[in-house]
Amino acid sequence: MKPALADRLAALSGWKRFAVALLTGALTILAFPPLSIIPALWVAFPVLLWMLDGCRTWKAAFFTGWAFGAGYFITGLYWMANAFYVDADAFGAFAIPAVGSLSIAMGLFIAIVCALTHAIPPAHVDEMSYDRASIAARRVLLFAAIWTLVEWVRSWIFTGLPWNPISLVWAETHSPVGIAVLQVTALIGTYGLSFLTVLLFGAFALLGYRPSLTKARMRALAPLALMIVIAAGGALRLSLAHDTLVPGVKFRLVQANFSQADRSRPSLWVTMLEDHVRMSTENRPADVTHVVWGEAAIAFFLNIDEPARRVAAMAAPSNGMLITGADRGLRNADGTQTVYNSLYVLKPDASIAAVYDKTHLVPFGEYTPLRGLVPFDELTGMTGGFATGQGLATLSVPGLPPFSPLICYEVIFSGAVTAGGTPRPRFLLNLTNDAWFGMSLGPHQHFAQARMRAVEEGLPLVRTANTGISAVVDGYGRVKSELPLGARGVLDAPLPEPVSTATPFSLLGNLISILLATCGGAWALFFRRGDTPLRLWRSLAQRGTRTH
Repeated sequence: MKPALADRLAALSGWKRFAVALLTGALTILAFPPLSIIPALWVAFPVLLWMLDGCRTWKAAFFTGWAFGAGYFITGLYWMANAFYVDADAFGAFAIPAVGSLSIAMGLFIAIVCALTHAIPPAHVDEMSYDRASIAARRVLLFAAIWTLVEWVRSWIFTGLPWNPISLVWAETHSPVGIAVLQVTALIGTYGLSFLTVLLFGAFALLGYRPSLTKARMRALAPLALMIVIAAGGALRLSLAHDTLVPGVKFRLVQANFSQADRSRPSLWVTMLEDHVRMSTENRPADVTHVVWGEAAIAFFLNIDEPARRVAAMAAPSNGMLITGADRGLRNADGTQTVYNSLYVLKPDASIAAVYDKTHLVPFGEYTPLRGLVPFDELTGMTGGFATGQGLATLSVPGLPPFSPLICYEVIFSGAVTAGGTPRPRFLLNLTNDAWFGMSLGPHQHFAQARMRAVEEGLPLVRTANTGISAVVDGYGRVKSELPLGARGVLDAPLPEPVSTATPFSLLGNLISILLATCGGAWALFFRRGDTPLRLWRSLAQRGTRTH
């Protein structure tokens, strides 16, 4: 009898195993926005799990996972290379080595997932059908649990790079199924949804085993049934959603769409400032109260350069304010200069109502770790890098509800987009400059992650990007108005009210998702045929007693 597909993939070795794992990992990019071909994961995860069945040691599982992870991140992070070509003479030679090295290093996270999954050794082909199906199901559950915990660790270790968590596949802008599924993140967050997503697609690996097909089908379809229930619950939540607006607040978001190459030319800085002012004031409705520009929209130190600040303030409505990104420079006693990537709130009289300094800086873009070992300066061209702000904040300014300012990729950190305490922000304000990454997948993925923060926190999101995507999103993650990537224009939009006072996630953060994954992993490791939760608890308690 010809071996099943699962057995043939498990038997791969050498370069064939490496190539299949690498290509399968690369395939996952099809599931992420803006492509959003989610069924690609019904190929990627089963193939990886089948190959792991052929690993007789944790080292073999580690290297199989590493190859998969390298493919996963090479296609997921390729767009970063665009930033190196903005100044190709200075940085172009580093583009492929830097992005390739980062992708290979990030692949280690998935290598760890696969190695730890080997804590439940794979069943042999000739084992009894029930035992093989049972062991395979436990391995899928353990794999999903470890994947989730490693994704969470990836969000904070070495300052964190939580790009493309697997749950992001549900954040396609115009998908009714995706937005319905996303509603569960208000309870369990991004990583809780990642656990369910890996479980959903990984469980289909059970259909690759010929023995005990009926039991395998039941186990494979159980996560699908759960996801259908979650989607139905999300659809019900959306059907009951309100569309109330904050009275007396209307934004004009300005997306001037200058390329990063042009933004780096000092000869154009005055022109760009004047252009922003013109776009802010032309044909502006009388009810616009606040104008918002993107991150580093103008290249002047607004705290020092009063003439530039007065020109910028001309964009502010007479009854409102201008919110813009710009650097902030401070002269130190020793003659050196400290520079922050900042958000300013300017009154019509050019006085500064509030300032926020970016806290979570981009490694190698805004500061250089291990500077003595790295052969180039920051990509932003800021000698010595930016200084770190004092932490997340809630800004309260006249005419606006309290808001949480977030600059660039500060918005991608689940559970870390509000300062906590009181007052609780009533919306998230994200200024970003995705011009570095051109017309690639990166800006789409960035926007999708910003939308997930809105659902988690139950707070509307106002987002201005210099080249797009600028948008207003409500606390359910629904895009209310949008300027697409690469467009030039303005967006006049009101501010939605928050979903509620607070979501469960906003109160507990990632605690629920960590507990969910930990309990799932413990169940996979210790559950045996015939066990019940009570019997399992007694067994664990007896083990603990014996160890003491």
